[in-house]
Amino acid sequence: MSVTEATVTVATLVANPLTPCLSDALIKQAAQALPAQTEQKILDPGIAADLLFESNDGTSHSAWAQAIRDALGQARVDVIVQPLENRRKQLFLADMDSTMIGQECIDELADFVGLKAKVSEITERAMRGELEFEPALRERVALLKGLDLDVIGQILQNHITYTPGGRALVMTMKAHGAYTALVSGGFTLFTGPVSEHLGFDEHRSNSLLIEAGKLAGQVEDPILGKEAKRASLIGLRDARGLHPSLTMAVGDGANDLAMLGEAGLGVAFYAKPAVAAAAHARINHADLSALLYAQGYRKADFVGL
Repeated sequence: MSVTEATVTVATLVANPLTPCLSDALIKQAAQALPAQTEQKILDPGIAADLLFESNDGTSHSAWAQAIRDALGQARVDVIVQPLENRRKQLFLADMDSTMIGQECIDELADFVGLKAKVSEITERAMRGELEFEPALRERVALLKGLDLDVIGQILQNHITYTPGGRALVMTMKAHGAYTALVSGGFTLFTGPVSEHLGFDEHRSNSLLIEAGKLAGQVEDPILGKEAKRASLIGLRDARGLHPSLTMAVGDGANDLAMLGEAGLGVAFYAKPAVAAAAHARINHADLSALLYAQGYRKADFVGL
């Protein structure tokens, strides 16, 4: 089988690097769910492999992915199925909270005013799509009125953890010519330092209004939400003259859905169920390096480790 044909589909199997469980036996199990003529490529022993096959019977990528998951049973292996053509992306957009970092920054801010439980509940409902994002954001921000700006530095230093694989993902894509943007419904006070640490080319998010060195309890209009994330992807894509298939986005919440749907490959990362069901692919076991393997990068290609 020639892997240069436009009809070729690739299924990428990825385990978490901390638990490299992708054995030859598991790869064989996965291949049994696919057409007989399947080509195997190891990207990283025990962690990632490609299965290349021709899919001409109308079966969707999501159906192939589910068939492989069923074949793998309880194995903690993620499956990304997509066309082989244009799998190496040239534009990458990422959500920040609970994606590139492990926290929701607004919840960490609320902790300083003793309202973390209340704000976290609103955040969770908004990310599940049960609440409209913009009014939910305004409600939470109002609860932060009077909070001293000094807490931002404390949170960044003591409370924020970076998702494993994130910096390698950004730096490797940039090293191969891709443009990268951190696009968040959170706040510039956080996206600035986070994007700089991870190496993003730019960041877009919401601005908190400040009065006399304290949070005013308001967010500047217009709010960057679901449609603004999608518009960011379209604008950055069109400015570079890129085919839609050459774009990738990752996120975990309902406000990421439009962006994920617009991307050539939209990836739900440890996402809410509705988001995982709607995205092109989902990551539930691996770290962010899975998005490099999904593009055919091998471990030896990684930059920024």
